[in-house]
Amino acid sequence: MKKRNKKQDQYENSSLLRETLTRMVKSPTSKVACAALCVIVICCVAAPLLTPYKPTDMDVTHMFSGPSAAHPLGTDSYGRDMLSRLLYGGRYSIALGLAAAVFGSVFGIIFGCIAGYFGGKVETVIMRLCDVWTSLPAMLLCILISAALGPGFFNTILALAIGFMPIGTRMIRGQILSERSKEYLEAAESINCSTLSIMFRHLLPNVISPIIVATTMGVGLQITMAASLSFIGLGVQPPAPEWGAMLAAGRQHMLTYPYMIIFPGLFIACTVLSVNLLGDGLRDALDPKLRS
Repeated sequence: MKKRNKKQDQYENSSLLRETLTRMVKSPTSKVACAALCVIVICCVAAPLLTPYKPTDMDVTHMFSGPSAAHPLGTDSYGRDMLSRLLYGGRYSIALGLAAAVFGSVFGIIFGCIAGYFGGKVETVIMRLCDVWTSLPAMLLCILISAALGPGFFNTILALAIGFMPIGTRMIRGQILSERSKEYLEAAESINCSTLSIMFRHLLPNVISPIIVATTMGVGLQITMAASLSFIGLGVQPPAPEWGAMLAAGRQHMLTYPYMIIFPGLFIACTVLSVNLLGDGLRDALDPKLRS
């Protein structure tokens, strides 16, 4: 009997992950989105191997050069290779989106667990702060924080993460409230488990699925918002390549040299679309209603 129970425990611990991966592999949309996102990420990481130019190398004799064999995506107003800047800029844009979504979710999980588990005045204070936070448009809030902290890579991550935090807080709090009266929590309390152990060892694993999906889909949103901040001069600053900053640099020449905004826009659109489709696939794979 003990041997059978041990096998059952091992199966239960791995079955959810196995089933989720299996469902995603069977989904054509998830496979295409994952493949596209992997190609973009690999190209950005391997940028030094894919292009002979550095993103800051200037060639005044080839300013505003259209797509050619030497410069497949053309050059900008300083003669810098557009392909190099797009690939290197992807490192900034994807890192901004990923870091902001993860940090925002982590802090949201912490405050959501505290609000949902303790309830009472603690919950009231946290949720009223979230109400105030979410009463402001997300983009306006990020602009205010970025303007107060100043532009830069890490300040942009902080501004985006703070704006994303209330989403995770509300989601985790709602999930914990639905789990709060379950018998396994009463059992954990009866054997004197610590508060931290109950919240993060027993409660959190049972409510984490929605926040994983929200974080995945939030990456695409944060990439877009990071590009928006850079577009208005509050994000990553030139001469560092970043997709939003490249759009800002190309808007003055959008009629005469449209490729300067078309290519950065396509990179942003393809990346965000891939992330969102991957998030949709992950949501469907984790949905208990779709399980047999």
